[in-house]
Amino acid sequence: MVVKKKTAKIEAVILDSAKLESVRTSLTADGDAEVQQLAQTVLESLSLSDPVQQIQLVKKAGGMLEKLPEEYSPPEPLLLACLDTLSMIYTSLQAKNALKRAIGSALGSVPTWLQEQTSVCLSSCLSDCLGSSSSECYAHITDTITSCLDVLPVGTSSGNLSSDNQLCRSLFRGLSGQHVAQAQLMHECLAAVKASMLVMQRSQKHIYDSLQSNLQQTLSGLLDCYTCILTNEEFVQAVQSTAGMAVVLLIRSVLANEEAAAVQVSRLLRCSVEEDDCAPLWLSHSCAVLLQTGRLPTSALYLCHGALAMLSWRGRTVGHDCEELLLLIPEVLLSLDTSVKESSTAMVVARVFMLWSGASLDCLQGENCPPLLRGAVRGGATLPRRLLEHVYAHWDHPLDGVRHQTRSLFRNLLLLHQASMDPPADSSTDPYITSLACSLLELEWHMRGKYGSLACLVEQLGAQYLLALDAGLPSRLLGLMGDQTLAPYAGELLEKLFVSHKTQLSAGEGTEERWMETWHQTWVRPLMEVLCQAKLEQTTYIMDYFLPRLLRCNPASLGHMVRALQEKASCAEGAQGSRGTVGALMTCMRAARAQGVLQPMEESLWALVPLPLLRHALVHKHDQVRMDTLGLVCESHRSTETVSWQEMDLTRHFLPRNLNSQSPGVRQQTVGLLKKLLCRLKDSAQLLQKRVGQERDLGQRDRDQQTLHMYKEFLWWFSETLFQALVPGSAFSTCLLALQLLVLVSDLFTFSTGTRAVYLFVLGEHVSEDHAEAVLHCLTSNFLEVKQLASTLLRRLPTPVVHLRDSDRLQSLLKVALDLSTSTRPFDSVTAAHILNLLLHQPHFQKALLHCIPFQLLPTRDPQASDEPSALEMNTLALVQVLMKCLRDEVIKAELSLLQAAAACPLYGRLHCITVALQQLDTQSLVLTSQWQGVVSELIPVCYRMSDVVAPVVQSSSPEGLIPMDADSDMSAALQHILHEIQPRHTNDFFTSAWRLDTNTVKVDQQSGPTHTGERRGGERYRVTAQMVLVCCWRSMKEVCMLLGEVCQSFPLHSPTKNGLITEEQVEGVGQYFREQLLQSRHRGAFELAYVGFVGLTDMLCRSGSQKLQQLPSHWLREVLGEVRSSDRSSKLCATRRSAGIPFYIQALVSSEPKSSSRSLLKMTMKELTALAMQTDNMDGDGGAVPQVHALNILRALYRDTRLGENIIPFVAEGLQAAVLGFTSPIWAVRNSSTLLFSTLITRIFGVKKGRDEHSKKNRMTGREFFTRFPALYPFLLTQLEEAVGSVNSDSGEVKLHPSLFLLLLVLGRLYPSPMDGSASPLCLAAFVPFIIRCGRSAVYRTREMAARALVPFVQVPLVPATIQTLLEGLPLHPGPGAQQNHIHGTLLQGMCVYYQYSLLISIGFIIICMCAVACLTDSALDELRQKTLALLMDTELVAASPPPDPGSVQYLRSLARVGVRVGMAGPQAAFLACLLRCPVYEVRELALDEALRRLQRAEQEGHGRGGLLKIFVHIQRSSSVCQALQILSIVPLRSLLPWSDGEVTLSDLDALQHNLKLAQIHTHSVELFCASLRLCSRLVVHLAENQQDLSPAAVAHLGLWAALVKQSCGEEQPTEVKLMAAEVLVRVTKSLLTSTGLPLGLPHTLELWQSLFTLLQDEEQDVRARASDYVCSVPADLLNHLHKDVAPGAVCPPVALQLGVALLCHLLQVWDRVGDGVTALIEWLLGDSQMGAHTKETELYEDFLFEKGDLNLWVEPFQWARLLHMHISALVQPMVTDGFRRSELLRLSSLAREQARACKRSLGALPPLPQFSNTVEHSRLTVQAERAKLGLDWYLTSKAHSVN
Repeated sequence: MVVKKKTAKIEAVILDSAKLESVRTSLTADGDAEVQQLAQTVLESLSLSDPVQQIQLVKKAGGMLEKLPEEYSPPEPLLLACLDTLSMIYTSLQAKNALKRAIGSALGSVPTWLQEQTSVCLSSCLSDCLGSSSSECYAHITDTITSCLDVLPVGTSSGNLSSDNQLCRSLFRGLSGQHVAQAQLMHECLAAVKASMLVMQRSQKHIYDSLQSNLQQTLSGLLDCYTCILTNEEFVQAVQSTAGMAVVLLIRSVLANEEAAAVQVSRLLRCSVEEDDCAPLWLSHSCAVLLQTGRLPTSALYLCHGALAMLSWRGRTVGHDCEELLLLIPEVLLSLDTSVKESSTAMVVARVFMLWSGASLDCLQGENCPPLLRGAVRGGATLPRRLLEHVYAHWDHPLDGVRHQTRSLFRNLLLLHQASMDPPADSSTDPYITSLACSLLELEWHMRGKYGSLACLVEQLGAQYLLALDAGLPSRLLGLMGDQTLAPYAGELLEKLFVSHKTQLSAGEGTEERWMETWHQTWVRPLMEVLCQAKLEQTTYIMDYFLPRLLRCNPASLGHMVRALQEKASCAEGAQGSRGTVGALMTCMRAARAQGVLQPMEESLWALVPLPLLRHALVHKHDQVRMDTLGLVCESHRSTETVSWQEMDLTRHFLPRNLNSQSPGVRQQTVGLLKKLLCRLKDSAQLLQKRVGQERDLGQRDRDQQTLHMYKEFLWWFSETLFQALVPGSAFSTCLLALQLLVLVSDLFTFSTGTRAVYLFVLGEHVSEDHAEAVLHCLTSNFLEVKQLASTLLRRLPTPVVHLRDSDRLQSLLKVALDLSTSTRPFDSVTAAHILNLLLHQPHFQKALLHCIPFQLLPTRDPQASDEPSALEMNTLALVQVLMKCLRDEVIKAELSLLQAAAACPLYGRLHCITVALQQLDTQSLVLTSQWQGVVSELIPVCYRMSDVVAPVVQSSSPEGLIPMDADSDMSAALQHILHEIQPRHTNDFFTSAWRLDTNTVKVDQQSGPTHTGERRGGERYRVTAQMVLVCCWRSMKEVCMLLGEVCQSFPLHSPTKNGLITEEQVEGVGQYFREQLLQSRHRGAFELAYVGFVGLTDMLCRSGSQKLQQLPSHWLREVLGEVRSSDRSSKLCATRRSAGIPFYIQALVSSEPKSSSRSLLKMTMKELTALAMQTDNMDGDGGAVPQVHALNILRALYRDTRLGENIIPFVAEGLQAAVLGFTSPIWAVRNSSTLLFSTLITRIFGVKKGRDEHSKKNRMTGREFFTRFPALYPFLLTQLEEAVGSVNSDSGEVKLHPSLFLLLLVLGRLYPSPMDGSASPLCLAAFVPFIIRCGRSAVYRTREMAARALVPFVQVPLVPATIQTLLEGLPLHPGPGAQQNHIHGTLLQGMCVYYQYSLLISIGFIIICMCAVACLTDSALDELRQKTLALLMDTELVAASPPPDPGSVQYLRSLARVGVRVGMAGPQAAFLACLLRCPVYEVRELALDEALRRLQRAEQEGHGRGGLLKIFVHIQRSSSVCQALQILSIVPLRSLLPWSDGEVTLSDLDALQHNLKLAQIHTHSVELFCASLRLCSRLVVHLAENQQDLSPAAVAHLGLWAALVKQSCGEEQPTEVKLMAAEVLVRVTKSLLTSTGLPLGLPHTLELWQSLFTLLQDEEQDVRARASDYVCSVPADLLNHLHKDVAPGAVCPPVALQLGVALLCHLLQVWDRVGDGVTALIEWLLGDSQMGAHTKETELYEDFLFEKGDLNLWVEPFQWARLLHMHISALVQPMVTDGFRRSELLRLSSLAREQARACKRSLGALPPLPQFSNTVEHSRLTVQAERAKLGLDWYLTSKAHSVN
């Protein structure tokens, strides 16, 4: 994209009259002729107003100055006046003015003898500007000082440094301003410091030579400014960091010696007060502040940064002093690790470490290598070890910058080690490098920093080095690609590996074919296995982070991938849930085409992959396979590539079958991919159109025109298909996707009816009125996104088809919208707002509005306005005035009776329509300013009144239960009294007592207040419920807040210089309103939405130029903190409901600070709140704890606020201390708030939970990392743990649990050890070990368990044996009274956790299990060991008749059974398992059955023999675990079960079926039992159907019962598990029952099963539909080929499965020769439910429920189902007639269809006008039913015509 260069801004210099006269006087003095001519030129330039002419004269004057001879030295007064004038103009102009550059060029061209005087003139002008200017001009002065250096590079230091000194001091004084203005002040201060540094860098020699002059005082002043910046924490880090560099630069400039400067900087870093002989005394005195021990820790950090940046380290010999400084810097930085709190400071530390490593590397790579540095940085030394520990502690830091700098530090440490070797050695054989690589590979793979470090090793050593250490590294990394958090890091490491591996292989010996095969074997083969076998969610990110990079590295690998995948069966689906070979092939092809590796030109793409396979992949069962295939079709490397007919044909095949997708991700991908296709079509069409006009080859021109015609037809089809999908009853997903694509078409092309000269494709000609009506009907959708898209699309459709110019239609729509705005259902007001937004663009809107509401004044044009107001502004103003008038009247009624308002005309609808109408206005360019000002002045008070009406409810102590839902007349009469009596609770008396309503005083006249039922306008009855009142109140409050926030945020502010719409007083009043609502509202919905409006207000306050408004957030924050500090039981602040809106209020104020400021409000707030939260001297009972409760709740909200980001991290340690201490409070409210705060902090520290495993290492960190990031927690946790452990004593038998012990162990248990941690650390983790071990004595089981888990991270690897020995020595040697079981259990549990973590064997049982799992069964030694183990177990209590009643005996027996089952099931010994099934302990029997079921399922999947397992089925049948028994019986082969035997009686197959059917009917209440019995019955049914030619009537009856049971299982009311089992059953019987040519069940039962299958294919649950669609894979291939010859076989998506199913059934009816009976059933399915009165009660019920949206209709589409049936019924008309279909049956069905059509017509006629808006649910239902009846009659007429012919 070509970016046009911005034109330089030119402004003329215009002086005031007094100044111009003074200049004229000075320039008209006497002088030499040449000087007088120069003065005349300068004076002439000032008298002009054209900047271009001024520039020309200035250039002329510059040429004159350059030619002045030295004979004029010293300069005469006139020449000095010319220089003064030019300097004055130069310093007054802005930096980017071209005139300033011209004057600078003129001053810079003066002769050498005149440069000193020019410098004096410039310095004088700068001093005058600085002395007479305000703080607003500081930026201009700084720019001027910097620009002066370009004019006169040498000799200006004295004046410029003096100006910088004065400027820095002025800026420092300016910091006392407001926090909003601090960002600008910081920017100006940073510029000033940089300018002073630039001056010093340009004037090094002059500074050293002028130290004895007045320059010394200037430099001392500058150094004082720098030190003030370094020691003042109010400055932002960018300014402090620059000041650190400035200090070092000044020291170097003064001393003029690198070594001397290094000594002085080392003295500053060490805080050494020793006198330095080489430094001047004034310099030492100025640096005295930096030598104080109480200085900020970051001062040393910024000095280190300055030393590394300002001293030279490359290309020179480093002296001893510089070498010592270089070794001192990392020591200083490492000492900061335990004191750094802010993440931004950690970022600076990481950057300085990186600078140090780079400087050290430069020194080592020089000619003279420093010996001390070489020995210090060599691997194995102390410094590299400590630096590596720093790397390990920060490589998973939350900030990306810290992680990247840490990774670079690791790389430089490797380079430093290599550079320090003397002589240089091979790194691949270096033991230090090998040890480091092995240690990294041993780390957990969830650590993100590990990947970057391994990548550094690959860069240094090559991929073959790591592959030799771990050959399975590619497969392991590919397995990690399923984790979203790890995929980018794993992908980057994989890229480093395979690129390096390819480079190494290609550089080695051997042919290209040979090394390429090795490379494919290493990288491509694992990729293919993962793509084919792994689950889709595990391969999601391979497409993003691995496959494209692999193809870019080696494009030739695509051919290898395609060949490898096509060698497998094309229908292979892979493992369950995987994409299979088809999906893997599509994924590879898509990536290749997107990367430009695969070119579709010359039919190469379609020759490589056959079209039938692509068609099948586009309707594949798995979503991602379909998306990858669509991406292959749509994506291209070139944006202008021609869209081929194959791509358009494949899109036609894809779109209708994939519109109804429930997955939001699939819909999003579909829109994105089709957008790429449409954009390519548009770009290529423009190229073709241009080429048609220029092409001379007639053949090529015809082909291009044919392509354009094909484009046009495709777009027509595309739009028509989408419009046809918007029928009544369409699923939400269909409507949403169709509207999104239609809006996309309108964006890229147009639906206008303009000429083809303007638009390439005119699509508006094919948009009909029915299409527009379908889009308009979408406004009634229950989903907001559908409404928004439909509203947008309606405004883009051709005006004639929408019919909004028709006055009657316009008035009717407007009336409906106004009625909906007063509906009691909240979503109706949203519909009303969208209709009004649509109508506002119509020119006759005001007339229609006047017709609907006649008594209103229309807005008039302002006669003083110069511009004509737009129709949208006029219409919006009229609508707002009308709605505001209606709202005022309704507020008056609500003030009289809130109940009547809630039931008849809720207030929120009108206000919502006003808000939405204002949002589409461009409020910055309104013309009717005076009228809008009046509207705002009236609207804000109306909002206040409306809020006052509903405030008693939302501010009540219990707003949810304010109005009782009781039909009792007494309660009904008391409703009004309750509203008057119950007022907002402004106290916190709940700490001591509860307030109750005295029901005896409720005496209200029955006629004075509203009753439970009443009448609306026109006599319509209404009912009042508690839900109505509450919703009316809190939604009204919500709309008030949203409107006030919108007004303040979007309307321009009125000021003396700008005629805005809202005044500062109004803004301040709105802020006070938000304050009251947030601090007093109790309803969460009310104050949460008030927070949204208040956030908009605070953002506006920060952006406003008003100093008064900018001060409001700080003032409000201090005010509310004072209220929190002084709150008690009588305070108005709510201490329940997590302090209600108080945290939201403070959160909005704190977050309003600019990001570039010093965050003073946040620091002040956190300091105040942590002090309140940690207070322990609550002597005033419960009431004294109110401030502490508020503080804890507010802290919780601030820690959760994502807008504060890393700025809140420095306060995490204090927050965790407050939470732990609060847990010890005797007051429940404090403990409750502390619990919530603690939970929030755990999430903030360890991250959001990323899995079900509570102890997953993804949400943990090493102990070193934890205490490095939060060093203050080390002594706190240690002290608290020591105190808590004192109460742990199980010897006495008394349970004592310290309140905070649970929290302490929970935090410590989140840590885990790292193999990289050394034994030496400034934070010795071993100090925690004795106290954690002591916790193992607790009488509380949970405490012992957590203590065992918490012990692991604190035991270093070398100390593991000693720790275990200590644990074992603490166990009692003999049983006795002193041997406590809790102590024994806790000690053994701790030992087991330590053993497990460090991969030690923990029990003999574990050894036996491992050996049996890996050993061969024929091994005699293991078989003998197995026999002895079973014999040992047979002698235990496990096989006893009655188990011991001791505590823990069940767990003991389960443990024995678990070992025995593993051993016994591994061989032919099944007797032990039989003993387990007879065990009286239920848990043992359950374990045995679960193990048997698991083994059988595994054997079934792997196809292995079952051996001795079949011998245990008799015992399973007799066991009490019926569910597991049935599950096992449904897996084993029937030949091993039949004939069915119950031990005594042998049953026939039919009797066995009857027995199991009864079992299924009995256990319908149990999902698991019912599913297991249904599955077993289905197997018996298939067995009967396949093995008996002629079924008896009894058998047919039983099969009918089974079919009815299956149909019952498919009902909508059934649980998902039951429907999934029904789908599995139907899939299994497809081949033997549904598609069998013998029709074994008979036609009625077979049709019943087909109907059940179709029901499941249209189920709401996606899993059910997917499971049912698998029936396609069971259909015989010849039947599928008969229906679709061009589609490859395989699993398809549910819509395609439904279409195939209906077509297959119709074909089977012909095969069975039962077309007549089959068509009768199909027509009955088509007509559906014909009872029109059945839905009356449902409609009434729908009206009663406030939020009832009717049928959500997420997937099923009755309209499309009816059309599908009609299409196939019509295809069977001719065979049916020739078959002699009964005429009576034909007449019966036709009469049924006519009656249904007449009933629908009568019901539709009885609905009010525009029923799609006023009665949406009933209208949609009747429309669908009418369409079904119409299709039924159409079939009758078609069949009648065929019979006549």
